[in-house]
Amino acid sequence: MIFIGEKINGTRKIIQEAILSRDAEFIKKTALEQAQAGADYLDVNAGTDPSREKGDMLWLLQIIQSVTDTPICIDSSTPEVIKEAIHAVKATPMINSINGDPKRLKSFIPFIKERDCNVIALAMDESQSGMPKTVNERMTVLERIFKATRNAGIADSKVFIDPLIMAVATDQTAGLIAFESIRTIRKTYPEAHITGGLSNISFGLPNRALVNRTFLTLAVEAGMDSAVVNPENVPLIESLKASEMLLGRDRFCRKYTVAAKIDFTKK
Repeated sequence: MIFIGEKINGTRKIIQEAILSRDAEFIKKTALEQAQAGADYLDVNAGTDPSREKGDMLWLLQIIQSVTDTPICIDSSTPEVIKEAIHAVKATPMINSINGDPKRLKSFIPFIKERDCNVIALAMDESQSGMPKTVNERMTVLERIFKATRNAGIADSKVFIDPLIMAVATDQTAGLIAFESIRTIRKTYPEAHITGGLSNISFGLPNRALVNRTFLTLAVEAGMDSAVVNPENVPLIESLKASEMLLGRDRFCRKYTVAAKIDFTKK
């Protein structure tokens, strides 16, 4: 399971305040805690006004890389920000994200090729109205995306597909559609990765943490192998380790039995 740490995102009030006040110590602490908890990438989204986003992104990258070598997932919808950020990172980054919009594909694919990056691909086309509602609509968009990436010589294994996880509170079939999408994607693009933000599924519900970790268990069984999460969420990581073990993906149960912070005194 490939974890992308979600916490350094300027849409979160506490992070936005740290960015605007240039609170370097808070950003360092947030980055280091996620890295030490086992994040494979740290998602970095300045989330500020377009007039200052590039400067804020470059500041964040400098601060984060002063305390950890964990690779960065550059999260921006602005090509100019991506262009500057890929030259400011030390390790090969991930780019978050592309989608089926032809203009976005044309703008972002050269950056992906330049640094041989992994990239998150959303199963949607922002040039069209509305979000894809069915599995077939998602697969139609992904067919367009993979045609573009393959034509550019980008291996399927570099692509992390986000199947679009929607809120079950507003559509009781959202979970079923997500699981069916994951299974179909895994069958159609077996070399690609499947990722996504777990918290979308529980939006508007009580006890969201329970919903999120239950969704993760079912999604892993369906074929998801990455997630945008808080890697410090101990109950979620415990559920993941147990799920992988029960699915036969943990030889001799070693990962489960040595997983940090699992309290085996619990019944």
